[in-house]
Amino acid sequence: MSDERQKPSVGAREAGSIGDQTPFELVGGADKIKAIVETFYDVMSEQEPALARLHPCDEAGIVSRESRDRFALFFIGWLGGPDDYVNIHGHPRLRRRHAHLTVDEAMRDAWIRSMTVALDAHAVRGDVRAFLDARLYEVADFLRNT
Repeated sequence: MSDERQKPSVGAREAGSIGDQTPFELVGGADKIKAIVETFYDVMSEQEPALARLHPCDEAGIVSRESRDRFALFFIGWLGGPDDYVNIHGHPRLRRRHAHLTVDEAMRDAWIRSMTVALDAHAVRGDVRAFLDARLYEVADFLRNT
């Protein structure tokens, strides 16, 4: 069976600016992105328990602080902000870092639902939202391994 999916065209950093600003700037900077990540993992923990369990969680099923902080660093850099994730953890190599997990369509869709709620909750709209919706789906679909 051939895999019709292709590597995502580009991430936000590689795509550059939307108009004269980066997605990082248009979303609202590091503090806003960290807030989005908190909401994303809260929603995941509450509404998508199967997805949450793919991450380290506490006894109540809440995704760990370490996972939240690591993804926030990645997301900030991916959106065109400071590249602290790469400086600390190296190149993301997303497929390799997720290879030990079963990422099927259901997990992809759960991830997208969680991120959609988080972006909605933080009023991410307009051109940057259209850009993020497309790129995030591309990346989530690329990570499927079953």
